[in-house]
Amino acid sequence: MSQHNSITEKIKSIVFSRLGIYGMGAVIVILGFVWTFQFVEPAPKSHLTIAAGSPSGAYYSYALRYKALLEKQGLKVDVLQTKGSVDNIKRLTAKDSNVDLAFVQGGINPKAPVLLSLGSMYYEPLWVLYSTDLDIDNLPQLAGKKIAIGQPGSGTQALARTLLDRNGISSRNATLLPLSGQEAAKKLLAQEIEVMFMVASPDAPLLKQLLSSGKIKIMSFSRAEAYTRVFSYLSVITLPRGAISFSADIPPKDARLLATTANLVAKKDLHPALINLVLQAAVQVHHTHGLFAHAGQFPTPKYTSVPLNKEARRFYKKGPPFLQRYLPFWLASMVDRLKIMLLPLIGLLLPFFKVFPPLYRWRVRRKIYRWYSELRGVDPQLVDIKKEDVRKHLQKLDGIEEEVTRVSVPLSYADEVYNLRLHIDIVRRALAEHGKVAL
Repeated sequence: MSQHNSITEKIKSIVFSRLGIYGMGAVIVILGFVWTFQFVEPAPKSHLTIAAGSPSGAYYSYALRYKALLEKQGLKVDVLQTKGSVDNIKRLTAKDSNVDLAFVQGGINPKAPVLLSLGSMYYEPLWVLYSTDLDIDNLPQLAGKKIAIGQPGSGTQALARTLLDRNGISSRNATLLPLSGQEAAKKLLAQEIEVMFMVASPDAPLLKQLLSSGKIKIMSFSRAEAYTRVFSYLSVITLPRGAISFSADIPPKDARLLATTANLVAKKDLHPALINLVLQAAVQVHHTHGLFAHAGQFPTPKYTSVPLNKEARRFYKKGPPFLQRYLPFWLASMVDRLKIMLLPLIGLLLPFFKVFPPLYRWRVRRKIYRWYSELRGVDPQLVDIKKEDVRKHLQKLDGIEEEVTRVSVPLSYADEVYNLRLHIDIVRRALAEHGKVAL
């Protein structure tokens, strides 16, 4: 039992000895972390608000798809109903705004330094719809007509006014009505107005309803290419015959349309980790093949009228960050934030790797070497010892040897303990011979 207790005590001694050395190192490293942590950028927020548009529009539909994907990554996402692109810009730039992202129609330049683009997400065709009893292929032909140009705050109205002004159509020579899509559609079908502007997806239910009525035609822009030279955010796209409905052959012939793009715009200070996460969601939503775009064409950094965010530019060149490809968002974000602490940590550990082993060896050997000063004090070859004091010094050596046997050191240092005991025996014999004492 006593032998078991002795072994236990030795193990405890070794463990505490090492803890003393490496514990000090751990404290220094922790203090280094605490000091460095003040330079770590804040964690990304866990809540996003997206300004979309009307619940019946494409913006709102896409925003809901973003919401589903982002909430799988642990974010809370609110989709805000708005009047459209212009309204979205106002909400983003308001002083007390809590909006983080918004869909904005290409060509609407907010000229606000607090906003940056995350890229173009998809084509948005401009549909100029008119009654079948008319024949229109050029905007100057709209003079004298009643025209629905979209509700205030919408991207439709902004684009319609731009194109109409360029063609000399204004409230002086036409009736421009600020109607929503639903209101304009009802009046167009009832022949209360003659022309309607609408920016919408070819899959929009309202568009299909109008074209399926047999009373409405699509204007094919005869000068489509010229508009793209003047307005860099516009593209020419072709709506093939029958693309809306094969069975009803809608449209009955190819139509050349003008298209802008839906841009995703964010506040300048939106966290880079969130930008990458949002763009990953955008790729999942918009990268597929469509009527006007081939697979992988969107999202893209092209066609933006707002400066591109530098993190978005990096995303389009290199893809998602390495950590976000393989780790959950929260973990990837935390590791990315803490990487700034890596260099100080390495700087702290390198000296420790060099200093701690010698320091540890010194602490172990100190337990052994401190007895040598005692030996030197009783060695008759080094000090003048009277013969009558020999027995007293022999007893002192016996006490030293007894204490040495209780010293606990790692096995790698056991040879030094035995050397000490051997030296004790040498000094003992020297004393015995000096005093003519039998051992």
